[in-house]
Amino acid sequence: MAEEKNDTETTENVVSEAEALPKAIVRRVVKDKLSQLSTGSEITVLRDSFLAFSESTRIFIHYLSATANDICKESKRNMINAEDVFKALEEIDFPEFIGPLRDSLEEFRRQNAGKKQSKAKETNMNAKRKEPPPAEPSEGRNKRHAVENGDEDNSD
Repeated sequence: MAEEKNDTETTENVVSEAEALPKAIVRRVVKDKLSQLSTGSEITVLRDSFLAFSESTRIFIHYLSATANDICKESKRNMINAEDVFKALEEIDFPEFIGPLRDSLEEFRRQNAGKKQSKAKETNMNAKRKEPPPAEPSEGRNKRHAVENGDEDNSD
């Protein structure tokens, strides 16, 4: 009995909080996917199952990112890009993820392009509002201009 408790504590201590995936997000994704697959019947997921989903996802992300990093280094670059991730998915034998991932990436880029355009317009509008209005000619200058043009009003 004591050995079982120590094994559980050891497993929980292996993954630091910084590396653990957010439990609420894992729970939501799992439940959403299971509800899409089930035909009307409610599926109950035990706490240990969520832990297994979370841990396997974390390991997959580490494996994928390490592979993408290797591909990036082979290309003599320091920054991983989307193509590195696609190549990594192919290399670790998950090519079926590439199509849906490309679609999601394109949708993300379209949404961000719209946000960037509206942000740029907003920035331009704010910059125009902050610009001082064109300088108005001073009163003395107006009088001098009127004298030069013979329009001076001598009713002072």
